[in-house]
Amino acid sequence: MSGKAATAQAAQETVEIAHEISTLLNTGLDRDTLSILIGLCESGVNPEALAAVVKELNREAQGLH
Repeated sequence: MSGKAATAQAAQETVEIAHEISTLLNTGLDRDTLSILIGLCESGVNPEALAAVVKELNREAQGLH
C-alpha cells in the first residue's frame, strides 16, 4: 500500500471510529461533519472552542424548528 493510500485508509478508519463514538453519545453528528471537525483539530483549532461552537450551532438550529 502506498503512503497516500495508507494515510487515506487511516483517516477513513479514524472517521469511522469517531462516528461510532458519536453515535453512542447521541451527538447527532454525521460522518462528513466529523471529518471536517477532525480536520480542523488536526490543523490546530482548539477542540474545546470547536465543541463550544458546535453546541451553540446545535442550540440555534433547535430554535429554528
